[in-house]
Amino acid sequence: MLLFLSVPQPRPPGARTRAGAARVARWRWRWLRLQQLRRLRGLLRVLRGRPEAGTRRRGRMALCGQAAGAASLPSELIVHIFSFLPAPDRLRASASCSHWRECLFYPALWPQLRICLRVSPAEQPRLEFLMRKCGWFVRELRVEFAAENYLSGGGPGDGGGADTGTGGEEVEALQLSARWLEVLRTYLELVLCVLVSIRNNRNLQKFSLFGDISVLQQQGSLSNTYLSKVDPDGKKIKQIQQLFEEILSNSRQLKWLSCGFMLEIVTPTSLSSLSNAVASTMEHLSLLDNNIPGNSTLITAVELERFVNLHSLALDFCDFTAEMARVLTDSNHVPLQRLSLLVHSVSIMHKSLDNMPNDEHWKALSRKSTNLRVYIMAFDIKSEDMLKILKPSIPLERIHFDSYITCVSGAIVDLISRQYDKFLTHFILMNDVIDTSGFPDLSDNRNEDPLVLLAWRCTKLSLLAIHGYTVWAHNLIAIARLRGSDLKVLEVTEESIDFDQGELADQDVDPVHNLIEQVSLGLGQPWHAVMDIESLSVFTEPNRHFYREMQSFSEDI
Repeated sequence: MLLFLSVPQPRPPGARTRAGAARVARWRWRWLRLQQLRRLRGLLRVLRGRPEAGTRRRGRMALCGQAAGAASLPSELIVHIFSFLPAPDRLRASASCSHWRECLFYPALWPQLRICLRVSPAEQPRLEFLMRKCGWFVRELRVEFAAENYLSGGGPGDGGGADTGTGGEEVEALQLSARWLEVLRTYLELVLCVLVSIRNNRNLQKFSLFGDISVLQQQGSLSNTYLSKVDPDGKKIKQIQQLFEEILSNSRQLKWLSCGFMLEIVTPTSLSSLSNAVASTMEHLSLLDNNIPGNSTLITAVELERFVNLHSLALDFCDFTAEMARVLTDSNHVPLQRLSLLVHSVSIMHKSLDNMPNDEHWKALSRKSTNLRVYIMAFDIKSEDMLKILKPSIPLERIHFDSYITCVSGAIVDLISRQYDKFLTHFILMNDVIDTSGFPDLSDNRNEDPLVLLAWRCTKLSLLAIHGYTVWAHNLIAIARLRGSDLKVLEVTEESIDFDQGELADQDVDPVHNLIEQVSLGLGQPWHAVMDIESLSVFTEPNRHFYREMQSFSEDI
């Protein structure tokens, strides 16, 4: 009987060490893979909720069988990651691949859309793409149109270097530059693009439009002759108005409607397109457009009766009548808390101030709502008209004067400081004159400077901005000391500041350095005069500044 025995061969040196290292490497790789899957599973639980045990097991097996690269991530996870990115970064990330681009425009990522557009043909394809993707589901849409440098190279007040002549409106229309006409033409196309994209959006809750096209500072209103050059038969304007009314009629959840300086988009019949159900739940309404001819208004007292839930309202001052004030004091209306009023010289020329609320109406409004605050923007208003407008019982919190022809008198500033000392927090005084040596001095023939009295009486004053009026250095120091750290913003342009002869004669003290030092000590923070007026929108773009401030003023309830 033969017995075959197998004799084991000796292992080569180091074989046991290499096998152990390979085994450790495999286990380490599996452990890292398991940790990655656990993290991914935790994110999926947040997005989808915790699934059943069987479903969780199948999901784990499916994930283990494929590569865990960025392209294979679930859509829900990509959407969740995108939600932490600001809008510009989302758009950049969408260029990575088509899958990410599809996830980018998931409705949850775009609950609100705020766009500031230059009125330029280059912006149109970008706007069309964005509105085509988001217009049908966005809940809050704010669009601002800005004609960049539209006054340079010719505009409504500039003949573009040609002989202006002495003709009337027709001659001025013939002298309009091609660039200005192109701005108007592009503006109409961009507005159409926005309105067409949201015409069937029933989820829209906030809708705000602002058009910085009307040259309120110089022309006051945009003549129909200008528009007739780019829209001869009026078809585009009519189409825009119809689309706006269609959006209002299709809306089901609209709470905020704001339209400012949008060149005849809103008509006196636009609000009638809103259903009673939507009108009764509207919380903010802003209709600012002084281009309406004659005595017509964008909203009447009868129409206002439907808006029983308004918390904030913004209108042309001439449209806010005594009858409207009576409607807002009715018991079926909720107390109004914010009221913004635009007073423009063009509106006063075409409309009367006889129907404005008197002091008794303002008292009734204040009794109805103890939290009512008023914001007034005045363009080129004469002192006698301001005396009629500024009733003692107005709970005035903010006032902004902007003038190019008519200057504000010291008597008006003194009246404001005496009547609204308990409420006033913002005071802006702007006068755009060509001759800087001719800045008006509010303290002429007065024992005390009206601006110093304003700072002394109005204990809640937190913002003071001045340009185009003479502000003496010692008065500026007094204002800073009176209000101290409570005056959060003090903006005074360098050319508005003047020094006494005694301050200039003192050779031992630099008057400019002393002014900066004393004002900074008074405010409790570093201060300097505004060197470049172009850096502040409150001076260069007053209507845009007013519109944005009105928005924040109405939201801060």
